[in-house]
Amino acid sequence: MNPLKSDEYPAIYNPYIEQVVGEVLDVLNEQLESFPEFIKSIPDDKGAYTYAEGKWTIKEVLCHILDTERVMAYRALRFSRNDMTELEAFEQDEFVQNARHNERSFDSIIQEFIHLRKANLLFFESLNDNELERKGMASGRLITVKAFLYVIAGHLTHHRIILKERYLNNENAVNLV
Repeated sequence: MNPLKSDEYPAIYNPYIEQVVGEVLDVLNEQLESFPEFIKSIPDDKGAYTYAEGKWTIKEVLCHILDTERVMAYRALRFSRNDMTELEAFEQDEFVQNARHNERSFDSIIQEFIHLRKANLLFFESLNDNELERKGMASGRLITVKAFLYVIAGHLTHHRIILKERYLNNENAVNLV
């Protein structure tokens, strides 16, 4: 796959795209193995913890990663099929508020991630260079299909770092259960 160029995505995605080192499909495949292992390392009693009042719980962050991957993959599907309909933004806080993430087990989150990522990888790997370079408008911003792969990979890495630094190494975490 050709390297991603800066004119293929809006600058708002830089923090995620900068997290991707190497071939993006290799990163996505590596995450398929390492992310479930990371989730398994989280103690069961930490799922409803957060590092500060008003912040999402660990399970909410994990499910936010899943929701975002699903939304970005859907956008990639639409644009890869040359659908030029502008796609609206999604409100991540409303997604979290209107789900029951804290009722889920870590195992169910892991299983959903594995199935979602495998399906997305099959889709992404089926795309040719022409389809990967197609652009569309999402959240009022022009972006290529290929850029969504980087956003998905980098978004997961970004939140994994936050989970490690702010949630799992914080003695003052708040238990919301």
